[in-house]
Amino acid sequence: MTRAWKLPGLLVLCGSVAATGLAVSGSPATAVVLLLVFLAIAGVHSPLIFPRPIGALEAHRRSAADGRPVVLWRPGCTYCIRLRIRLGRSARHLHWVDIWRDPAGAAAARAANDGNETVPTVIVAGRPHTNPDPAWVLEQLSPPA
Repeated sequence: MTRAWKLPGLLVLCGSVAATGLAVSGSPATAVVLLLVFLAIAGVHSPLIFPRPIGALEAHRRSAADGRPVVLWRPGCTYCIRLRIRLGRSARHLHWVDIWRDPAGAAAARAANDGNETVPTVIVAGRPHTNPDPAWVLEQLSPPA
């Protein structure tokens, strides 16, 4: 779990140091803006932006029952962040598996991607799709007409 917070923590630390330097040099307004930017970037890269992850086995069980896709992701992945933001509120309808927290999820990512932990990997009806277009993922959530 601490691995997921390393990048956001580092961003907050760097932003704090840079903002302190600006404030000491006489630019408090710029310091506040810079700190807010670093905090926003840290927030986007933190596990807080994603729905609560579940284990891969539980995700696959739930997916089999309700037909919703499973997303294998990891904190700090820009492609995962892009997918999450583009999905908006619909993201809560997917089953999210953090491969850094769940060894079975990491194994599933490796099995789907020739031994690499490439994310996001979206599993729909048992078939993996590596870094799919977010619009396509949204289509998988809506029932066929």
